[in-house]
Amino acid sequence: MTIDDRLGEAKALLTALGFDSGRANDRSARVFLALVQVRPEDDWADASTPMLGVRAIADWIRASLEMDYAENTRETLRRQTLHQFKDAGMVALNVDDPSRATNSPHSNYMVVSEALEVIKKYGTPEFDSALAGYLMTAPGLAAIYGAARNLARIPVTLPNGELITLSGGGQNVLLKTMVEDFCSVFTPGGHVLYIGDADEKLAVFDVDALAKLGVVIETHGKMPDLIVYMPDKNWLVLLEAASSHGPVDAKRHGELKTLFAGSSAGLVYVSCFPDRQTMRKYLTDLAWETEAWNAAEQTHLIHLNGSRFLGPYA
Repeated sequence: MTIDDRLGEAKALLTALGFDSGRANDRSARVFLALVQVRPEDDWADASTPMLGVRAIADWIRASLEMDYAENTRETLRRQTLHQFKDAGMVALNVDDPSRATNSPHSNYMVVSEALEVIKKYGTPEFDSALAGYLMTAPGLAAIYGAARNLARIPVTLPNGELITLSGGGQNVLLKTMVEDFCSVFTPGGHVLYIGDADEKLAVFDVDALAKLGVVIETHGKMPDLIVYMPDKNWLVLLEAASSHGPVDAKRHGELKTLFAGSSAGLVYVSCFPDRQTMRKYLTDLAWETEAWNAAEQTHLIHLNGSRFLGPYA
């Protein structure tokens, strides 16, 4: 069987499983074949369900389907295909560790066993009845496989008392302390206008409040991890969680200054770390006229030069 023939079968199977044309295209068919490890020379009965990360999926596609996804395009596989497979209940994320952050380099995906049994019957007389049974249960599978991740979510209390949750793991552990501890000490009375969650669902994004301050954001990809507005001082505090990613260095300072150039509020830049040991790794990279804070010593700040402590610069 040719690669094109196998892709045609995969797209037909995805359509039968209930996916629309956007999730039954060539890209999704390749990802699907990688997830079940079915090459052009294999039978559908040979399908399996290993746990695969995006890189492993792309490597399999290159080796077995002669299609190479560049490093900077692989995010499309995750955003435009794998997320939809997961939301439909056909694929489970991080079964081995539900608390793992979605954007962790160790994140992995696998086809759930209920779907695999249907896939293995494709092209046989048993397929139609197996498919009908699966489609009846599919809506519940997403809830079942998502339950463990929901239990692992991190509860966070905003300064106004509102309770939200962030996805487990990753920098969100630090982000919780930034919201609850930094804000209580250094931005009393402040309003949280933005929190970016690692699972790509914006936990808080007050577009209207930011717009009133002259800040119009087209994409949240370049946003800091936390934004707090202090109305009494008219300060906009921009905080970066530097547990796994970098702090506010000179490059990041320039990016944020450009992104918030229209702000009518003064800008304050803060790099946040889980502890002093982590902070020490980045200390020489921190931009001047910014602040540094670590969660282990939450009542103290390091101020990097300038004429004032914790304040915006003209």
